Formats: sequence, structure tokens, C-alpha cells
Amino acid sequence: MAQLQPGGTAVAPPATDAPGSAMSLADPVTTCLSPAVHYMVCKLGFEIEDSHSVNSIVSENGEVCWRTIIELVHYRESDQNVDYIKSVQLLGPLCESVHLHLQSLTMEQFEVQYSLWFQWTNCTELLLEVFAALDSMEATAIALSLMKLTSCLERALGDVFLLIGKDCPFLLRDLLASQELAAVFGQSVMNVLRVFIGSPYGLNLRNILWHGFASPQEIPAKYADCVILLLPQLETGLRLLFATVNKCPNRLLTAESSSLYTTFDEMLTKQLNDKEINQLPLILGEPSMEFLWDFLNHQEGPRVRDHLSHGEINLHEFPREIANQILAFSVTLLCRFSKVEELTAFKEHTAIKPLIICANCYRSRFHPIARLKKQVLKCMKSISSWPELPIVPEEQIQEIPGLERSAETSPCISMTTEILSQLQHHLPQNCYILDDLMNNLLSEKLLVELCSTHICTLYCPRSVLEILVVFRKISTQCHQVSDQVIASTEMRYTQWINKILRSRQRHNYLRMLHSIKFLSPVLRLILMLIILELINIHTICEKNPCDYQQYIKFLKSILQYTENLVTYTSPEKNKWDESMELTHKALIKIRTFSERKLTLMQLATQVKLS
Repeated sequence: MAQLQPGGTAVAPPATDAPGSAMSLADPVTTCLSPAVHYMVCKLGFEIEDSHSVNSIVSENGEVCWRTIIELVHYRESDQNVDYIKSVQLLGPLCESVHLHLQSLTMEQFEVQYSLWFQWTNCTELLLEVFAALDSMEATAIALSLMKLTSCLERALGDVFLLIGKDCPFLLRDLLASQELAAVFGQSVMNVLRVFIGSPYGLNLRNILWHGFASPQEIPAKYADCVILLLPQLETGLRLLFATVNKCPNRLLTAESSSLYTTFDEMLTKQLNDKEINQLPLILGEPSMEFLWDFLNHQEGPRVRDHLSHGEINLHEFPREIANQILAFSVTLLCRFSKVEELTAFKEHTAIKPLIICANCYRSRFHPIARLKKQVLKCMKSISSWPELPIVPEEQIQEIPGLERSAETSPCISMTTEILSQLQHHLPQNCYILDDLMNNLLSEKLLVELCSTHICTLYCPRSVLEILVVFRKISTQCHQVSDQVIASTEMRYTQWINKILRSRQRHNYLRMLHSIKFLSPVLRLILMLIILELINIHTICEKNPCDYQQYIKFLKSILQYTENLVTYTSPEKNKWDESMELTHKALIKIRTFSERKLTLMQLATQVKLS
């Protein structure tokens, strides 16, 4: 098995002068930069020995003399595009002059001369921190500062873009190449930035650092701290494991401009480009993969690498809890895949062993399946609070003749019970109940138990994701109904007690109290159906296209019912008799669909029996 060094540096192929030379994972540690990129970053800018007067680069009041810098950007005669190699070579001595000048300044001098010009970025404090890091003896300080700087600059440039444009580009290289920024800063200035951070043909410092290809020692000083440092190391370590288990050592090196990087996105996919199965998920296991997808990829998750690297998070407000979890996860991976003997005792440490156990039991929190479970439980909790709502005393209700009707005789209640009797045969064996179906099968306790059932979240097919979208919409509408019922009940009760309800409003209020007696079990039934279908959701792949379309059509009819119910139970409409009629029709559809044995839970039972 491949080995990670304690410092997080990967055992990578050496940089060679011949791009096509043979490489082996057993070669000594040197670099994860390809030969061409290593030469560009580490050597090219030092080839010309020259000096520039700092007065020709920056004025006494801190204003940049762009003309001097722009003249050092070289263009190809053939097409007038930037010649990145020649430009880096010419800009190297200028960067050295700037570096020496900055080193000669105290923090006070630097702040007086330049802080005014940082205000447009809204990151003045960060830029002062970056200046302080120039004197640090720690190699990681320079890399960390540069990563912060590119993140801050990307966010600031994005804000400028939005002053005159729409839909800011997601990728930094596209942002720097935009006509909008060229119109503000000038194309020549944008070309300078592209040489340093915005093109795979140039130094590309932002990407080779954020994706973990460059070690801190490889970045010359002339150019959520914990997480910023951890993420590239985590990506490098996983890239090493990815290249090892998939037997593609060439993927360790940084990509050239003509090919893609091997980044988290590719490492976490199910298949490789050649359609072969990616072995990394099999080696890491489901818990580790779920953690990585949760924190890096899922749209509703923290997506820490994207948000940090694109400047979308205030570094001083980054959640400590997320940093702690990523650090703990990284430590468990290091323990798991390292063969360093010194780590043997470390793995048994009282602080480390529980982390390893937790990592082995991790379950997704941000996949749509996990989010749906959370939604359903919150909705059930809301509906379960209805019995605690204040209602008028029974004797006052009896004073108004003709309105008191028994909820138990409601056709909605009897039909709900009928559906429950069908559905209980598909419950887990320990949930089978013979009596009082309404209270036992539609309880919050049972729903919590069912939600604890593990459901595979990795690489869900499109059909599963489509169903999840509809389930989540239904759950959202049910919760909206519950919120409206709670708000209306509390408001009308207060108005009743204060005797400010008109006669018609009193009648409507009593109809509402009657209606929620049957509405509660129906909404709880829908939530229970959602969870039981969710537990069996992967059997959707067993349905043929025609049955699948029927199933989607059925779910959308239930969604339509809940949407209409939101409208009818709103304070503006207050149509409670209509809500009862609507609910009765919806229950008929559910019963009919269940009788035809078209639900996923029924399909799962059929598959098991066969």
C-alpha cells in the first residue's frame, strides 16, 4: 500500500527533464509538479539576472505603475496571445525587486503606504497578515498566505464583475478572461494576473496550491488556516492512493494545459474516464466516501474547498466544528494508510481511537436522502404538537348546534385505517402491529426508528434523485400545512377568548378544529409512506419505464394535493370543508395505487419472495 509521510507529503514520481520518462510509485519523494510546470514555477523566473528600481514599479503613495509591469508581458508574434514562458522569465527579476522592497518595510510603513489601496477588496486585514508572513521562517506560511490571497482576490474581482455584468464565472480563469473585468482594469492588467494565477499555461499558482500539487517548499517567497492547509494535503494523499489502486502513476503529476487535473471531483467518481470502475471508493469504504462527498461535493453541504478557494467564506468566521471534523478525518486516514511504525502506538491513543471508530461509522448528512429524513422528522414533530394546541372548551362548542361531528366517523379516518392495514405488511418485522394502527403506526417514535435505517447514498441513479426531489417537495408542503394550522389555531383561540370573532368566523374556527382531527393522521400517513418508500428507493431500478412513469405521476398527484392543501388551509382562504373533500380524493388515489401493488415497498417484497 502506498505510504503518506507524517508531514502529509506524498511519495510521488520525480520531476524529470523528459515528460515521457518512465515513472514508478516507488521513486523517491521530489514533487507532484510535472516537469514543465516544475520548471515554470521553480526555475524560469530566476534565469535572468536583472534589477528594477522599485520607484519604477510603485509610487511613494503606494500606487502601482502598471506601465512598467505591462511592458514585461510578452506576446507571440503569430497570434498576439500572451507568451507565458517568456513573460514569467521577464517578470521574475521584477518580482525579486518587489520582494526585497517589501522586506525592507516595517508593518507600520507598509500599512501607511498601501492599506488605502486594499479597501476595494474588503480584505485589508487579511492583506496585512499576508505581508507579515513574508518574514516567516515557516515554508507553509508563504503557501498559506498565497492561497488566502488568491481566494480574496477572486472574491473581490467577482464583486467588480457584478457591477457591470451578470452570472459571474465560477472558474477564476474564466473570470480573468472576461470582457467585463477587461473593461474596468484594462486587458493588459488582466493579462498580468493571468500570467500569475489565471491560466494553466502560466504559473497557475492558485490551482497548483489549492489542489495540492505544489509543496510549500516549492513556492518561492517572491509571489480557517487549518482547513486551507489541510485540504491540499488531503487531496494530495488521496491522489496518491487513487493513482496506486487504479495503477495510473502518471496521474500524480499536475496536468498540463492540454489535460485535466486529477482532483477531488474525478477521484470521487464511480468510473474513470475509460469507463473502468474507480477503485478508490472500494478501498476507502462507504463511510469515508460519504464524508468526502458531504464536505466537498453535495450542494447542500459545506463544500469547503470550493467556498474557501473561491473566496466565498469569511476566513475569520469559518466554523470551528467543520475544521475539527476535517482535521479528525484527515488524521484517521493518515493512521489507516500509513506504514510508519511510529504511528502504531498513535493509533491506540485515547484521543485517536474514538475518532477512528467514528470515521468507520460515518453516515451522510447532506445527501438528498439524509436531508429528506431530517425534513420528515421535523415535519412529524410539528404535526405531533397539534394535540397541545389551545382549543375552546367542549361546552362552548356544544352551544353552537349542527357543527359537532364525530371525527371517528369521518370517511377520511376509516380510509386512513384501511390503507394502514395494507401497509403494515411491508413494515420491518419488529414493527408489525395488530391493534390501534392509527396511534402505533403513525407515531413519531416509529418514524424515528425507520429513519435510522441505513440507505446507500453513493452514486444514486438519476431515477432515484428525481423521486427524492418530489418526496422533498411533498414533505415541505406538509410542513407548511402544519405551520399554518398551528398559527391559525393559536390566533383564532386568542380571538375566541377575547370575544372578537364574528359569528361566521366562529363557525369557521370550529370547522377548522373538526378538520384537523382527521388532517393530522392523513399528513402523518403521507410522511410514513415517504419513509417506507425511501427505505426501498433503490428498487425503483427494477421498474420498467412505463411503471416508472406511472409511479412518478402518482407522486406528483400527491404533491399537487399537498400544494392545494397549503392554499386551502392558509389564513387567507380558510377553506376547511374543501380541505376535507380534497383529502378524501387523495386517500382514494393512495388506496387505489396500493391495491395495485405499485409502491416500492410492495415491489421490494415481491423481489425478496422471488
